[in-house]
Amino acid sequence: MLISVSRTPTASAVPAAPSTTPSAAAPSRPATAPLLTPLGLLTVLLGAALPMIDFFIVNVALPTIDHDLHAGPAMLEMVVAGYGVAYATLLVLGGRLGDMAGRRRLFLWGLAAFGLTSLACGLAPDAWTLVAARVAQGAAAALLLPQVLATIQAATTGKRRARAVSLYGGTAGVSSAVGQVLGGLLVSVDLAGSGWRAVFLVNVPIAAAAWLLAARTVPESRSPHPSRVDGAGTALLATALITLLLPLTEGRAAGWPLWSWLLLAVFPFAAAAFVAVERRAERTGRTPLVPPSLFRIPSVRSGLTMLVPFSLGFGGFMFVVAVALQSGLHYGPLAAGLSLLPLCVAFFLASLAGPRLVQRFGRRVVITGSLIQAAGLLALILTVHAGWPAIPVAALAPSMAVLGIGQGLLLPVVMRIVLSELPVAQAGVGGGVMVTTQQSGLALGVATLGTLFLSLLPSAGIRDALLAALLTQLAIVLGTTLLGLRLPRTMR
Repeated sequence: MLISVSRTPTASAVPAAPSTTPSAAAPSRPATAPLLTPLGLLTVLLGAALPMIDFFIVNVALPTIDHDLHAGPAMLEMVVAGYGVAYATLLVLGGRLGDMAGRRRLFLWGLAAFGLTSLACGLAPDAWTLVAARVAQGAAAALLLPQVLATIQAATTGKRRARAVSLYGGTAGVSSAVGQVLGGLLVSVDLAGSGWRAVFLVNVPIAAAAWLLAARTVPESRSPHPSRVDGAGTALLATALITLLLPLTEGRAAGWPLWSWLLLAVFPFAAAAFVAVERRAERTGRTPLVPPSLFRIPSVRSGLTMLVPFSLGFGGFMFVVAVALQSGLHYGPLAAGLSLLPLCVAFFLASLAGPRLVQRFGRRVVITGSLIQAAGLLALILTVHAGWPAIPVAALAPSMAVLGIGQGLLLPVVMRIVLSELPVAQAGVGGGVMVTTQQSGLALGVATLGTLFLSLLPSAGIRDALLAALLTQLAIVLGTTLLGLRLPRTMR
């Protein structure tokens, strides 16, 4: 498996992804097209896991960071938000650059940048330096992650592609929960007195190993018709995401100052201007950053519509649970992380079963997964209501496992649906749009459900604030279930 494929031809001849309809014939794969070997797939999935883990790994380390750096609540939220906003803002641009310059090349540059910025985070002497390093780390993640899906789209076909996309979806979900488990473990072990710094420093050897593997096993691919970067679209998309995500994540901690309301007021105008500029660019024959024609593809439109509420609920859940378990049940970092272990294991096992189940049951797998997720949330709500404030870690395991099964059946399949009809020439930008949607949803979840939870704490207490957040997420999950009826009935 260690045969070098770095000199394989580009992916210009790779056929488009198969249709989600059973009647669509999958085109044959040219013999000269680049091949993603099993070791190559493992390598790109390892690269994908790094930025996903780092979105959540900080949650259980925040109290220790606050103690060591005297950060304060507003600065702690900036440690989380700085990474998330930079990540979400630059993802589509990262996908476009991969289409132009080569996805393997950008993957290698992204891995190197992520390792270096992780080192900067781990060595940060004060809170402001840590925030700046986290912003840079988010930018590196945005360069790295879109190349994973684009490479899978360009270097696999048929059942191998379906399997690879499902594994990517499983990696996305499991990495989110593993981030908090790993963060709790590293902070508790306190390797060589490193404390919270270990949650960043651990990325350095992993990124180096992934770089060496990628240099030997990941094939190069790029769009057959590379185009210039859409400067106006990039600036407007960044403005829209920043004016929405920054005030929502930082406004509460800062006491909702005037700047937060001004930014929120700018958001709808920036979003409208972005849509208008992109439509005009495509209409006049130029290449927009996010081609509006992508959203005319039924699988893209229906899949993204379902991905937004799922990501919003998931991001809010992970943040609220991390805070509630440590502040309300007085779990240590390790116990708080281990409480999510059943969710991780169940999610991964369910994501492996997804491809076979989809072939037989189609979109009913997604709807069933959403209903199972709702059952897990309901079980967790009952556990918190009945057992607070003396709930052992083991008592949370059943509801967490049910949650993981439902989410593992849902997320990988929805991601597969979004990518199923994308032409290879738009693999990078399509993957970037999907991951931007996912990351923006995660950040919005932290901002909305997190703000609801933190706002209720003074008056309602931790238990009732947690129950309010969980009930809100339950309502979101039920709405997501209804959206599943719009998905294609069958898919490959």
